[in-house]
Amino acid sequence: MFIVANGLAYNRIVFTFARKFGNAVKRNRARRLGREAYRLLRASLKTGFDLALLVYPGEDSLEARMEQLTFLFSRGRLLTGAHG
Repeated sequence: MFIVANGLAYNRIVFTFARKFGNAVKRNRARRLGREAYRLLRASLKTGFDLALLVYPGEDSLEARMEQLTFLFSRGRLLTGAHG
């Protein structure tokens, strides 16, 4: 995860994929799951950051993605409130 302050009142997030992640269908599914997990965690995050996440092949479920993002955001000290 790459974090940069953006000076805005909201976060911006981008998901990028490892070279051997899979075909477009798998990448789009992983992107949708990542956005949904981020949407569910968004209220408990600090704002004003650009977030770039590199996604590797692995378990692709909403629960797994939520767990991964919660771990990454806590390591980046971005979590506040209920998830922190």
